[in-house]
Amino acid sequence: MMDELLTAAQSARITGEDPVLPTPYRVGEAGATALAALGVAVARYGELRGLPPQSVAVDVRRAALSLRSARYLRINGEPLPPPWDALSGFYPVRDGWISIHCNFPNHRDAALKVLHAPADRRQAEEKAAEWVGEALEDAIHGAGGCAGFVRSADDWLRHPQAEAGAEQPLVEITRIGEAPPEKPRAATRPLAGIRVLDLTRVLAGPTCAKSLAEHGADVLKITGAHLPSLGRQEYDTGHGKLSAHLDLREEKDKEILRGLVRDADIFSQGYRPGTLGGRGFSPEALAQLRPGIVAVSLSAFSHVGPWATRRGFDTVIQSVSGITSRQGELFPGEEPGPQFYPVSAIDFLTGYLMAFGAMVALARRTREGGSWHVRISLAQVGRWLVGRGQVPEASLKGVPKEFTPAEIARWSMTSDTPDGRLQHLGPVIRLSETPARWTRPTVPLGYHQPVWPT
Repeated sequence: MMDELLTAAQSARITGEDPVLPTPYRVGEAGATALAALGVAVARYGELRGLPPQSVAVDVRRAALSLRSARYLRINGEPLPPPWDALSGFYPVRDGWISIHCNFPNHRDAALKVLHAPADRRQAEEKAAEWVGEALEDAIHGAGGCAGFVRSADDWLRHPQAEAGAEQPLVEITRIGEAPPEKPRAATRPLAGIRVLDLTRVLAGPTCAKSLAEHGADVLKITGAHLPSLGRQEYDTGHGKLSAHLDLREEKDKEILRGLVRDADIFSQGYRPGTLGGRGFSPEALAQLRPGIVAVSLSAFSHVGPWATRRGFDTVIQSVSGITSRQGELFPGEEPGPQFYPVSAIDFLTGYLMAFGAMVALARRTREGGSWHVRISLAQVGRWLVGRGQVPEASLKGVPKEFTPAEIARWSMTSDTPDGRLQHLGPVIRLSETPARWTRPTVPLGYHQPVWPT
């Protein structure tokens, strides 16, 4: 699969190079590579539908900008409130630092319960400082929260989870059922009429579905009204989607989802391994419901290893894998310690690669038939990013922290949404014959009924 990714990316025109932002990691080039591969896969699928061959181009600076797109959102001219909770971030422990994720209320409550602390940052830090890092990490995860002890890159490579992940491909695509080949009908856009169920949250999974929508796919996002969310984050990842609520604890809602699956082409989900399987929606069950389905599964740390069922986010992967340690060495904050890089690279890269994997599977369905399972994890993508090497330190001197106003204006667009006029970044991939665009505006979660458009 890695060869397929690189071959596709090499067929596109990529301009620019890192460093784009103050980080040693090649985030811009990685973003451009993933987007270029996706663009080529989309264009080639379009050829299967009678569209002419087309060129694909990606700019490295614009790709890097897309890795922190939420920063540039404006609703009626005003910036959106940051989703970052005041209790999220790095905490000192007896043997270093730990990153605690508190952006979801249930994760914040779990961490505070372990720390025996109120929702006060200073008191929580005092309690954390009494712990050994790995013990606190385990305790928070055991309580249903999410945290990552800050390790060096070498320490992470020796960790049992990293060793298990090292045996896994970046993107795994396997055939999970039999079905006849499906020749897609002629269309004016590469993914017109392709139906995508998006059962993901936060950034990576929603970015996958958003990326498919920008080439014509009908995307229906499904979430539960009872599930915690990050509020207006949908304004960053909801472009081009319909959005509906279903409660998969209820049999009637599960039956509605089964009906949607029967008419779907792609089912993308980001729940922990086994969670949806327990509700009757494992990849194999999906293939029984809809022979020819492409099931896309996202996890934090992979489906193998001692951390297979752990929660995780971009910031947690950064922390455990040595990225924040290295970033802090080169770009220390007001006080010495680990630092996050200035983008959400792992999240967005994962989303782009999920979409690429889905396109490869769709093409295989056309040629060979079958139902397919695409599997990826944040940790695998983090390993791929780190494995691309680092920018020489001398090249990082004087790298600006922000893009120019002219670049931001040139690469932004506006959309009318139910909440007003939204300014946001436009698509990055440039296709010569079928320009990427979204045909539906971003809407609040649960805005539509759970039905496919006619």
